[in-house]
Amino acid sequence: MNSLFPCTNITRSFLVTFFLSACIIPLNTASASIIIKNNMPPQCSNMLRQATSLTNKFYSLRHGQSLANVEKIISSNPDVATVKHGLSDIGREQARNAGEKFILPNTPLLRGAAIFSSDFTRARETANIFADALSSSNIPLYKEGVIFEKRLRERSFGDLDGGPDSEYNRVWEVDALDPNHVQFQVESVNSVVQRTTELILEIDEELKLAAAEEEKYDSRNDNPLLSPYWACILVAHGDVLQILQTGFEKMDGSLHRTLPHLETATLRELILADK
Repeated sequence: MNSLFPCTNITRSFLVTFFLSACIIPLNTASASIIIKNNMPPQCSNMLRQATSLTNKFYSLRHGQSLANVEKIISSNPDVATVKHGLSDIGREQARNAGEKFILPNTPLLRGAAIFSSDFTRARETANIFADALSSSNIPLYKEGVIFEKRLRERSFGDLDGGPDSEYNRVWEVDALDPNHVQFQVESVNSVVQRTTELILEIDEELKLAAAEEEKYDSRNDNPLLSPYWACILVAHGDVLQILQTGFEKMDGSLHRTLPHLETATLRELILADK
């Protein structure tokens, strides 16, 4: 039984409830949408829950103002968002300002900046502009540029995609009640928690191993060893980044809208909770 449920000790009565509830699909007669619960326990979806520390420093950076923001529409379909809805003129200026104002905390203790970005056009453009600003300030970039990562894509808003962004509120209301819901065919909160926190652990390990290899090289050449710490900037989208922050804070993902709203082109340090 432990091999099936590694995250917690589940009693027999709870197992019965778990499997019965997983089979129930409650119909919403007032809507064409169906709520399907996958009952993923929050402690299982958050890959950072058992982590006590990370080697590198992590920051979230929401994309600058996009054309979808200007049009006030939801843009979460990869077939559209990877080719359309790039930055507005204001968004490009926001991204440039974010890069120019970014000062590496404790610069002597950090190796440089590692920029990972969603491949949606608005995030991709933000990341490239931000990276250019850092390069012009002689801040070293991991792999000399931006690494694009699909797990940082916007949360899928399913049936609401392409519609008015006022519809976000309908999703968020259900999020607060059930982080596993997929009403309107949206991606569940816990799905976002899992893919993004899993990515954090992979990035942290990748950067740690890369730093170790560089230290070996530097040691052979009698050069001063570089710090193992990178400032890792995650360029993505509002919902994804606020949900990821609940992972860092080891909160239930359903509380993501209780966090301060992340405005466009805003940089926020992500600090791993010790609880």
